[in-house]
Amino acid sequence: MPQLIKYLLIDSLNKAITKAISKSLIPLKTIPEIVLERPARIEHGDFATNLPLRLSKSTRMSPMEIATLLAQLIPNLEEVESITVAKPGFINFTLSQEWIQKQVHLILAEGERFGNIQPPASRKILVEFVSVNPTGPVHVGHTRGAVLGSALSTILEAAGHSVTREYYVNDAGTQMTLFYQSVLARYLQSLGYEEEVPKGGYSGSYISELSQQILSEEGERFVHLSKPEAIKEIGDIARNLMLNDIKEALKKLRVDFDSWFKEQSLFENKEYDEAVNLLQNRGYTIQRDGALWFTSSALGDDKDNVLVRSSGLPTYFASDIAYHHNKLKKRGFDQAINIWGADHQGHVNRMKAALTALGINPGKLDILISQMVTLKRGESLMKISKRAGEFVTLSELVDEVGPDACRFFFLSRAPSTQMDFDLDLATTESSENPVYYIQYGLARVNSILDKAIESNLDWNHGEISLLKDPTELSLIKQMLMLPELVEKVSNTLEPHHIAHYSLELATAFHWFYENCRVLSNIPSDISITLARLKLVAATRIVLTRTLKLMGMSTPERM
Repeated sequence: MPQLIKYLLIDSLNKAITKAISKSLIPLKTIPEIVLERPARIEHGDFATNLPLRLSKSTRMSPMEIATLLAQLIPNLEEVESITVAKPGFINFTLSQEWIQKQVHLILAEGERFGNIQPPASRKILVEFVSVNPTGPVHVGHTRGAVLGSALSTILEAAGHSVTREYYVNDAGTQMTLFYQSVLARYLQSLGYEEEVPKGGYSGSYISELSQQILSEEGERFVHLSKPEAIKEIGDIARNLMLNDIKEALKKLRVDFDSWFKEQSLFENKEYDEAVNLLQNRGYTIQRDGALWFTSSALGDDKDNVLVRSSGLPTYFASDIAYHHNKLKKRGFDQAINIWGADHQGHVNRMKAALTALGINPGKLDILISQMVTLKRGESLMKISKRAGEFVTLSELVDEVGPDACRFFFLSRAPSTQMDFDLDLATTESSENPVYYIQYGLARVNSILDKAIESNLDWNHGEISLLKDPTELSLIKQMLMLPELVEKVSNTLEPHHIAHYSLELATAFHWFYENCRVLSNIPSDISITLARLKLVAATRIVLTRTLKLMGMSTPERM
């Protein structure tokens, strides 16, 4: 796996600073972290660093003086065409045209592995996402987190980490009991019995459909059981049916899990007791008003939190503590990533405090909050309310706009921002729809290569040294950003950068296509034709890989 070019440049800067220090040209004891960025303007080169500006204060030298000095001491690199200094104190690197051209061969050689990187240390990572209570179908409000977790997991694997995708099944607690009671009530009502849906229960049409399915498959046998027995038995069936519904809906969105971890297992395996006892033994609990509290305020949280209610029933938070103890202590994951909805924002600090209390480094837990989604059809807003039964399900959304549009649009915005999902735009077949624009780019690539094969043109013999047009070089540079982006997303946990990149890559290809004729009937142009076909073949690899990282399809034609 080739080294990213930026690390070669960083190493050259390190050598220059080390040399300057050894010659007493710069009064510096320690070398700070060197950061390279890609300038927005092409005249500033391919990479730039503001290191001289950062060193100015500690060295009492002017930024331009430092920049000029370091630029002269940087070793010669065949990959670099020029190194320039720019005010107020930047060092700019421009890559050589020959090196850029050679990367076409690298992309072709890497094939579907292109974009993969080798991290300094591979981590064992658990990504937990969706984790909706199995009390109803997955709706639009959950879809964003599903796409985010799915794409992030794939990108983390491309970054060289071992990833487990997990769904935490909340099959214990008050909400599940209300769900079971609601299903039983509808079941009995359908048989003519007077039975009320419990206060705070679920009344959506899907509850009636569930009860009818159970009646059809199980008959009237629950009528003859005691109420507690009926609630338990019909509840087990309803929960499993709901989980199957959730799994099928997620499959439509191309979201799969390696593990479905059941909350109830924490109680069955005594892991809940172990975690609570550990908190007590470490002095982080207190009895108050007949309840057991976690003294999270002692660890920086704004208030203490109940672990066990005065009724003796555990809170959701208590079982969540046991679950995280299982993740990071029992199963030994190096990193746990949780993707939660906006309603869990207040849960973050107390969860971090709980890890500290358990003796686990809270830095091992990353929590991404997925903000609300507004679904629009024209000016009409669609409500999302599971209990009332007035919501748009994930399945309905995928059936209407397709999985590709769902995945791209939900990935295109940072999860921390609220977003509008435009149904009309998502189904438009024009360049205004980014999904169509990107996938049409790949279809155009495939069409070009198919025609080349029909014409018996073998682009393997293309001479990459002929690729000199600015649009050709720009396209190659754009493709080379993919490995850097995979690294960035693996560090920042922000997969929306991949969606933005896919649009930029498609734009670079369309620009190239419009400015450079690829297939030519003029014999004298056969050399440049083969060279450009080789570039198009490399583009197919990178565009395909980018779409797959987002979990989108790669159409042969459109």
